[in-house]
Amino acid sequence: MASHRETVDYICEQMAGAGDIRAKRMFGEYGVYCDDIFIGVICNDTLYVKPTPQGDAIADGLDRVPPYQGAKPSIEVPEDRLEDHGWLAGLIQATRDALSTSSR
Repeated sequence: MASHRETVDYICEQMAGAGDIRAKRMFGEYGVYCDDIFIGVICNDTLYVKPTPQGDAIADGLDRVPPYQGAKPSIEVPEDRLEDHGWLAGLIQATRDALSTSSR
């Protein structure tokens, strides 16, 4: 089942405090970028964030599951955590910073 554009827009709005957020349609789902850094995907109307040590510290206890068959496990952000703007912005910023540093 593909994600609904309305849900993608909602999830991106919830992450807005983290930086410049955009979603790009990819293979029937959506890649998510923060300040032009690829930080995760939205699949089946669920946000999955790339795991990093910094992000894992914030996502303490959240499940790591593959967003689609054959994918590496990612942090699955439950719907109720999308409402916590401060927590979500922290997770996305920590992930962006870690991925930005690792790509140098």
